[in-house]
Amino acid sequence: MAVAGGVHWSSRFAFIMASVGFAVGLGNIWRFPYVTGENGGAAFVLVYLACAFGIGAPILIAEMLIGRRGQGSPPAAMAVVANESGKSRQWRLVGAMGLVAAYTIEIIYAVVVGWVLWYLFKAVTTGFVGFDGAVANAEFAAVLDSNLGMLVWTLVGLSITGLIVFAGLKDGIERAVIVMMPLMFILLLGLAIYNYVVPAIDSRAHGFSQAIVWLFTPDFSTIRFSTVLAAISQAFFSLCIAMAGMMVYGAYLPKYVSITRSVLIVVMIDTGVALLAGLVIFPVVFHNGLDPAAGAGLIFQTLPVGFAQMPGGHWFSVLFFLMLSVAGITSMVGLVEAVTAWVEERFKLPRHQSTIIVVGSIAVFSVLSILSYNILSQWAVAGKNFNDIMDVFSNQILLPLGGLLIAVFAGWAMKKEATRDELNSLSSGQYSIWYFLIRYIVPPALLVIFIMGIID
Repeated sequence: MAVAGGVHWSSRFAFIMASVGFAVGLGNIWRFPYVTGENGGAAFVLVYLACAFGIGAPILIAEMLIGRRGQGSPPAAMAVVANESGKSRQWRLVGAMGLVAAYTIEIIYAVVVGWVLWYLFKAVTTGFVGFDGAVANAEFAAVLDSNLGMLVWTLVGLSITGLIVFAGLKDGIERAVIVMMPLMFILLLGLAIYNYVVPAIDSRAHGFSQAIVWLFTPDFSTIRFSTVLAAISQAFFSLCIAMAGMMVYGAYLPKYVSITRSVLIVVMIDTGVALLAGLVIFPVVFHNGLDPAAGAGLIFQTLPVGFAQMPGGHWFSVLFFLMLSVAGITSMVGLVEAVTAWVEERFKLPRHQSTIIVVGSIAVFSVLSILSYNILSQWAVAGKNFNDIMDVFSNQILLPLGGLLIAVFAGWAMKKEATRDELNSLSSGQYSIWYFLIRYIVPPALLVIFIMGIID
């Protein structure tokens, strides 16, 4: 049975906006610029681009062509394509791994998106006026101590996501991403331009030039094996490979739309958004002498201090957290849609019931994630609490292993004629390049990521 009764994206634009929305999340916006600066600036960007297009894009193409070929949820699509190629239907377990990864990630991610929405509310109501380092730290500590507050805002984020998924592909996801993604791009561009223009208005405001140096000045002496590994890992995870969502989105893709052209556009936009985010975040960081390596704290503890001290900081903070909220919600939509499509298909339930079951169960399990920040923080296995265990299980095990198996399936198990048929927009030379990458380059690279993740 085809996913969602055989419905398809109404246009390639809608598909690309949904795919970019899924790929561009909170981790992209703060982690990519930081990793770039720490690993040689423009030198790292070049290595990342090589990894994104040489490793990330080929496997993303494979994931989408499997989805379109199989016309089902990830387990069903893998089974159908395997059967067509004369292979065991047990390959469906690879698709199931993606669903488990998506569900596991969403349990933790929903809470973090709740923080972003809560901080958007704080930005609107206070603009972080009077914040210094001590106040910002105390504010975030209060957030982590408030189980009720975290639960309320987690439910707000899940409700918005659920309403979008509940409405279905065309009336829900398409309408949402066609509005939300251009809005996010406009906000990002506007905030970056603001950072560039403000020094000309207020001589006390500076930091944009430092951000340019941080992000785009190449320092090839910093390139090590660990840098290449970081670039591969960033490319792999930023494109949401093996999280089931891209395979489901591929199942909705009409035959006439070129998968390869669409994937290359998604990779370019994803990278561009990450770099543009650096020009939004780091001018504020450098102008205020803040720590660019603050990780998640950069958003919730460091930047509010910068907003409090910069010209127009109140409005900047509102637009910034609105942009982050859009990025978080569109990523959640991709994760929830993947699992909802499977529930809808597997149990033959209507869309609204499937959505309620999936979102409701995520809300229940998110309570464990919330409590792990305070009451259950000491409950640990091998020194890791619930959130740590879920993170290792999904990001260090399921995603790289799932991506590796998808590459092996597309390169070695599927009939070559089947992949060629799905990628018929490519010339014979272009197809040969993809086929070589997916067989001989991608699997070893993902095997290294998997082994290094286990060792870490």
